[in-house]
Amino acid sequence: MPRPRSLTNDQIAAAALAVIDRDGLPALSMRTVATELDRRTMALYRYVEDREEVECLVVDLALGAVLDRAAAEQPTPRARVLALLELMREAVGAHPGVLPLAIRHHRTCRPALRWRERLLEALTDAGLDGPARAAALHALVAYTIGALELEHQGAAPGPTPDAFPLLAAALATRDTTPAGPAFTAGARTVLDGLGLGLGFG
Repeated sequence: MPRPRSLTNDQIAAAALAVIDRDGLPALSMRTVATELDRRTMALYRYVEDREEVECLVVDLALGAVLDRAAAEQPTPRARVLALLELMREAVGAHPGVLPLAIRHHRTCRPALRWRERLLEALTDAGLDGPARAAALHALVAYTIGALELEHQGAAPGPTPDAFPLLAAALATRDTTPAGPAFTAGARTVLDGLGLGLGFG
């Protein structure tokens, strides 16, 4: 008769997330998660196969609760898309170290899959056909990943205005704009560029 489990997936994920939040993603290992749980490293393998499974559990925990919040009440497909993008930003903002894991496991972790499915539902409701819908999804996901990486990577010295005047001015404007409005403005620009402005709500 199998022994009862003394740890749940949520407990393992919470311990791994605590390691990431406190010490950064490079500190994540089977050993550090086991230590966080006050277990021996080898004991952890009774519950998970390897670090990859732990990473997926972390993504499920960090993103699932936020991304499961309904965006369906938004009045238009465009508003639903914007709400979904902002939910992802909120989820990653609470645990920035999880972003690389969400990217790495985007084809297997269910919260990321559900998020993209809901984006596609909104794009479908907007009247986009298969190829246009796929292109729009790629553009929106790429924008979201890039914007969040830039937001959480920390400040870096900018170019000198003498050598790159337009770029320096653009970066100065971006640096003085709060992160939330800047993210939303960028998302709206992407939607407009995809032709999803007029008739999209």
